Amino acid sequence: MFTGLIEEQGKIKSISRQGMFMCLSIVCKKIADDLKIGDSVAVNGICLTATSVIPGNGGAPGSGGAGAGAQFTADVMPETFRRTGLRLLHAGSNVNLERAMKADGRFGGHIVTGHIDGTGVVHSVSKEGNAVLYYIRAADSITDGIVEKGSVAIDGISLTVVNVGKIQAYGQKCFCVSVIPHTRDVTTLSEKRKGSTVNIECDILGKYAAKYAAASSVKAAFGA
Repeated sequence: MFTGLIEEQGKIKSISRQGMFMCLSIVCKKIADDLKIGDSVAVNGICLTATSVIPGNGGAPGSGGAGAGAQFTADVMPETFRRTGLRLLHAGSNVNLERAMKADGRFGGHIVTGHIDGTGVVHSVSKEGNAVLYYIRAADSITDGIVEKGSVAIDGISLTVVNVGKIQAYGQKCFCVSVIPHTRDVTTLSEKRKGSTVNIECDILGKYAAKYAAASSVKAAFGA
């Protein structure tokens, strides 16, 4: 489980791809301090497993001194390839990184599973005071699981929804999130422009509630 609070931006060193199977090599610094093979890491909000960890100049992982140039690898299976924007990455791409939450950690964001519901496209970016508003268009199957003032993870970043469905674009609904300067500066949101693709994970609690409500409606319709 993750919280949607990004720990650092890593950089894609290389990508090995065969069809819809990929192996990512990601350069990092902070998260390599205690990263071990088999650990879960959210890469742009996608829960991946570290398959190798290579220490940087500061020493071995777990020593408290990963230093510059540490890296890890992670495999991407076809289902993840289809559902997410990982297919658009290339060597040199920046990615948001978060390690799985510790049991005794502080819960600063919201419950993020790292299981992406799908992708959306940035419709517009505008300033409002000290904040930046991102309008994101997505399929109804995604926006139906997003509520005003609820939580959503965009490329792994825990954000609060400002509104949903206020405009129509390309036959799809949009939702809006408001981002403070700090969040924009320390994540890949600073690189997002109109037309950029982002990974979306709806609030897990909302998804379960919606599924239960739908099942209850079906039972009621058939007099169950």
